[in-house]
Amino acid sequence: MSDASQELQALKAAVEFARNGDWHNAHLIAQDSNHQLAHWIHAVLHKIEGDEWNSRYWYRRTDKNYEDFADSRAELSAILQILEDQS
Repeated sequence: MSDASQELQALKAAVEFARNGDWHNAHLIAQDSNHQLAHWIHAVLHKIEGDEWNSRYWYRRTDKNYEDFADSRAELSAILQILEDQS
């Protein structure tokens, strides 16, 4: 498995952790990646946490905006779909 493929698998795991309420493990994966989708995951995690300032910081590192999704679960599903499309 290539490094890029491994990274996408790790990011999928981060989304699944987040969807299952495991913020800590999702955050560990997201913060260790420089992939743009990791930054988006990171932004959503801080949104879930209620840390708007930090969330907005991570959104600025993506092509997404804090206001794009009102529902974090729907946003995580959108990220997962992109990850699956890239796999």
